[in-house]
Amino acid sequence: MKLSQLPACGKSHKLLILGGFHESVNEVERFDSQTVLLFGPTPDFWDFFTQSPEWKDGKPDAMDRWSLRVLTDMAQELGGEALFPFGGAPFLPFFTWALKSGQAWQSPVNLLVHAEAGLMVSYRGAIALPYRVDLPEAPEKPCATCHKPCLTACLSGALDGDGYDVPACKDFLRTEDGAENMSQGCAVRRACPISQSYARMEAQSAYHMRIFVGESR
Repeated sequence: MKLSQLPACGKSHKLLILGGFHESVNEVERFDSQTVLLFGPTPDFWDFFTQSPEWKDGKPDAMDRWSLRVLTDMAQELGGEALFPFGGAPFLPFFTWALKSGQAWQSPVNLLVHAEAGLMVSYRGAIALPYRVDLPEAPEKPCATCHKPCLTACLSGALDGDGYDVPACKDFLRTEDGAENMSQGCAVRRACPISQSYARMEAQSAYHMRIFVGESR
């Protein structure tokens, strides 16, 4: 089956297929499959999401609850099984799955960079299908020809090329110097030329930053 022959169920929810791979994940997880598809939000996702019942009810974990509902329904329509990067340990290996897709790579700052979404890539979930779907060929890694502004964009020192110091990042974000990152999104992610063409709404980035540092929405 071609990818274009699948029902376009993600588009109505502002979700894109951000890659996939052919493999049974039954041995390491608990699902049997021939194809796994990875889904993430479109640049205009935020206005759509904030009209959802999960956002409007004011309860915690709105985006995770939305993802659980929507991707479970999508999986049922496709005859597959929905998988999620949240929900507690043991966590499913979404970072590894993204690399397997050939559509995402480890960037110079070690964060995932996607062929279309750049450093703004995020995965709301995946769907494991019990049948094979033809997938597009992997493009060339964009970082190979990039001038790599991500390497100098971080003012916190949390991304030094050797790893990611999460506590240092959070401490910086709570300072006055980190305010722009809190309101507009991570400066490193925004510096990526591909991220700039993906144009995620600032309100969505601000939401993720608040969740990241442990604040309420």
